[in-house]
Amino acid sequence: MLFPKKVKYRKWQTLRKNPKKVGVATRGLSISFGSYGLKAMTPGRITSNQIESARKAINKAVGKTGRVWIRIFPDMPFTKKPAEVKMGKGKGELQGYHAPVRAGQIIFEVDASSQAVAFEALRKGGTKMPVKTKSVSR
Repeated sequence: MLFPKKVKYRKWQTLRKNPKKVGVATRGLSISFGSYGLKAMTPGRITSNQIESARKAINKAVGKTGRVWIRIFPDMPFTKKPAEVKMGKGKGELQGYHAPVRAGQIIFEVDASSQAVAFEALRKGGTKMPVKTKSVSR
């Protein structure tokens, strides 16, 4: 699983949750490393567990001949209070890290032997994501 080695602040403030006010991505729109990519079509937050499960699915589908690049990194901490705890008494404990993703951002890139293999691998990885995705080529 991906997580930062060191953080300046252990707990962050929660970003806005209204997807209509998030907007579209301005960076990370084009495929830079591979030939094919998995693009997020809706905004959302992708946890490190979801990134890892998608990476495993893509690697398994691509095989030994292909390469995979992860274009996002989960550096934003999220907290959660335990079940059946009353209101107040401070912020919850750290649960893990997630990466905020905007619409249009490339999440994964693949360089495979054929387009059919790459698109099938990205489709399998896209099923693990909490956002709608689309496979794109260079």
